[in-house]
Amino acid sequence: MKVLITGSKGMLGTALKEEFVKDSEVFAFDKNELDITNKVEIKSKLEEIMPDVVINAVGYNAVDKIEGNSADYKLAEMVNGYAVGYVAEVCGNLDIPLVHYSSDYVFKGDNPNGYDETAYTDSIDKYGETKAFGEKLLKSATQKFYLIRLSRLFGPRGESEMAKKSFVDIMLDLVASGRQEIDLVNDERTCSTYSKDLARLTRYILENKLPFGIYHGANSGACTWYEFAEELFKIKNITVKCNPVSADYFPRPAKRPNFSELINTKLPKQRNWQEALGEYLAND
Repeated sequence: MKVLITGSKGMLGTALKEEFVKDSEVFAFDKNELDITNKVEIKSKLEEIMPDVVINAVGYNAVDKIEGNSADYKLAEMVNGYAVGYVAEVCGNLDIPLVHYSSDYVFKGDNPNGYDETAYTDSIDKYGETKAFGEKLLKSATQKFYLIRLSRLFGPRGESEMAKKSFVDIMLDLVASGRQEIDLVNDERTCSTYSKDLARLTRYILENKLPFGIYHGANSGACTWYEFAEELFKIKNITVKCNPVSADYFPRPAKRPNFSELINTKLPKQRNWQEALGEYLAND
């Protein structure tokens, strides 16, 4: 299989590259090598390579910057929205299947039972709006798409200097710096997603030629940041006091969904987040 990956040096892109390079011909591009906001450049590259599938792992998720700064919002609107439409249009014209990733932030987050693949999208912040906009453009530009939603991605840091650290690494850095007490939000509940599990799931979908459409790819089980951190420190056998607090304790420009568990009804059940976290920490 000939696979073209965009955003290849981010956390997810790195995991995808490592997963598919095992037995596929992989063409991996980061933003400096392929600008997905440039439709002409996308068309030229895809016509040159003619991959069997395009996997778009590009995204801009500086949630609070997007909410509070017009320049960041315009960037997110382009990267998470219009550019997705550009890639989808080119893929549609060339009859190339496209994998694209979205977020639990497309949901309002007021349903404690979570959201399945068919749930209505109604975001409460500008980041979520840009992701929902990208979903809309994707669906209108091509029929051969896999839209995979995830939440709270963690895993080995991406190769790019600009790649963000995951919550796991931020917590471990705090402890390494001497912090013995940490306040953690305990009223926002959703799933966590291990980057390597998501890459394996993407491969499973493609290799089994599953029907095109929307899938939820997070690990099983939902938790709060407080519960996640408690499990992290338990696995690492680290003694640190975790204080559960309300999200209001940390004033932030952007609202977060209170309940945004991604319910998976189409795929084999992903392993639970605790097991995935344990594997990551064991290999860290």
